[in-house]
Amino acid sequence: MIALAGGDLVLPDGVLRGGTLVIDGDRVVSVEPRAVDRAAGIDVRSAAGLTIVPGFIDVHVHGVAGTDVLDGAHAVAAVAARLPRYGVTAFCPTAVACTPDALETFLDAVERAHLSPAWGSARVLPAHLESNFINPAWKGAQPGECLRVFRAPADEDRGTFSGDDILRVLHARRDGVGIVTLAPELPGGLDLVRLLRDRGHVVSLGHSGATYEQTRAAIAAGVSHATHLFNRMTPLTHREPGAVGAVLESAAVAAEVICDGFHVHPTIVRLAVDLKGPARMMAITDGTAASGLSPGSRAMLGGRPIVVAPQSAQLEDGTLAGSITTMDRVFRMLVREVGLPLPVAARLCATTPADRLHRRRLGRLAVDAAADLAVLDGALNVVQTWIAGRRVGEH
Repeated sequence: MIALAGGDLVLPDGVLRGGTLVIDGDRVVSVEPRAVDRAAGIDVRSAAGLTIVPGFIDVHVHGVAGTDVLDGAHAVAAVAARLPRYGVTAFCPTAVACTPDALETFLDAVERAHLSPAWGSARVLPAHLESNFINPAWKGAQPGECLRVFRAPADEDRGTFSGDDILRVLHARRDGVGIVTLAPELPGGLDLVRLLRDRGHVVSLGHSGATYEQTRAAIAAGVSHATHLFNRMTPLTHREPGAVGAVLESAAVAAEVICDGFHVHPTIVRLAVDLKGPARMMAITDGTAASGLSPGSRAMLGGRPIVVAPQSAQLEDGTLAGSITTMDRVFRMLVREVGLPLPVAARLCATTPADRLHRRRLGRLAVDAAADLAVLDGALNVVQTWIAGRRVGEH
C-alpha cells in the first residue's frame, strides 16, 4: 500500500487539508484526516504543500503534441501516452468527420488501445465522433466533403460513400463509440437520434443550426449531451433562445464547454455553470495536435493542415479549428479566471465526465474509486500523475 500524506485532498464535498490518501493496488482504500503509521507496512510519501485532485477526464480531444487521432493506426496510442503529463488519466479520442475507411482505422485503434493499454498511458474510453451528420452551414473546420445526411434526398450527390456506409461502421464498432455529435435539424435527424440512442450511444447536439424548438424536440427524442456549448450552434438571444437556450434550461442534457479563455469568455463559463450546475457541465479542451506546440507550428486535423495561432488552432484560411489548450491549463483557468472552488473545478474536469459516461469508479477521490490522480503544486501545475495506483511519466 502507498499513502500520500499531508496534502490537500480535493474530495467531492470539499477540501481535506493535510489529509492522507491510501492506495492499495489500483484503488483508493482510505481517505484519512491525518498521517498514517509507517509501521503498518505502508509506503508513506509526503504530499505536503501539494493538492491532490481526481485525474482529469477529457471527453473531447482530437490530439496533442503533434499527433491527431486520425493520423493512423498508432495515433490513438500515441495521444494516450502523451496526455498524462497534463494530468489526464482518461479521455475520449475525438475524430472529425471522415471517410468510412478512416473511421474504421480509427475505431480499430481505439479498441486496441482500450483492450491493451500501454503502461503509463491515459485510459482510452469509447470514442467521441464529431460525426458526418452535422450541418454544413455550421461545420467550422470539419471537412465539408465528408458530411452526409441520414435520409438523403434521391438527387443528393453522395460522393464515394453514403451516410449508410458510415452507420454500418458505427454499428460494427458500436462498443468503441461513446458520444456521437450530430445536427438534429437535418433530414431524418430525429430518427437518427433515436437510432443511436437505442444502440447505446450518448447522442450530442453540435455543429447545428437547430432552433430552440428543434433542439427541444431533439432532447425529447434522446439528445443528452451538447458539444462545445456556445460554439458552432445557434446562440441565445433575448427573442430567440436558440440551441444554447434549450441546452441551458434542460436537466436532461449535460454540456461540454471549451475552457481555454478564448472560445468562451470566463464570465460566460461561470454563468453556464451557475445555470446548469456542475453535475451537468463538463470542461473540455477540444485540443488538437497543435496543443503543446509553439505558435507558428503546423500539425494536422483529420488530414488537413492546421497552424498554431496565439490563442487557438486554425486552418490555413484562418478558420478556427479547435484549441491549443491542455487539461492542466483548463483546471487553472476554472479556478483563477472563472473563480470556481477547487471541488467544483474538479467536478467539471473529472467527476461529471466520468458520471455521464457511466464510469463511476473514475473521476473522484473516494474509497473504492480508481486511484487515478493529478497532483498539483501551489501554482496548480501538474507535478505528478497517477493511473491505477501507479505514478506515471515525468513532469
